[in-house]
Amino acid sequence: MSDCLFCKIAAGEIPSTKVYEDDRVLAFEDLNPMMPVHTLIIPKNHYDNIADNIPDDEMGYLFNTVKKVADIKGVTKSGFRVTVNTNDDACQSVHHAHIHVLGGGKMNDGDPSRK
Repeated sequence: MSDCLFCKIAAGEIPSTKVYEDDRVLAFEDLNPMMPVHTLIIPKNHYDNIADNIPDDEMGYLFNTVKKVADIKGVTKSGFRVTVNTNDDACQSVHHAHIHVLGGGKMNDGDPSRK
C-alpha cells in the first residue's frame, strides 16, 4: 500500500531501529515507547488489522515471532505483554496489522488492590 507508514518502513523507505527481520516480518522499536521495551512486529504484506482475513499460516508466523523478539530484547524470563489494537475505537493509530511487545519493567494490571 503506497501511503501506509508501516509498508514504507518494511520497504526501507523510512528508517527504523530494527530488532528482527526476515522475509515475512519486521520488528522495530516504537517511536513513542510506553515501556523500556516497546517493539512492534509487522507482517511485510499489508493487512489493515488482525481482523483483515490474514491467512492462518501468516497469522501464526506473525505471532510466533513474538518469542523471538522477547528473547532478543531480554524479557522472556522477566515477563512481557503482547497487545494488538484493532481499528479506531481500540486506538489503532497505524492501519497496518501489528503486535506490540512491551516489557522491561513492572506493569500495572489495572487492579488498584495490586500495586
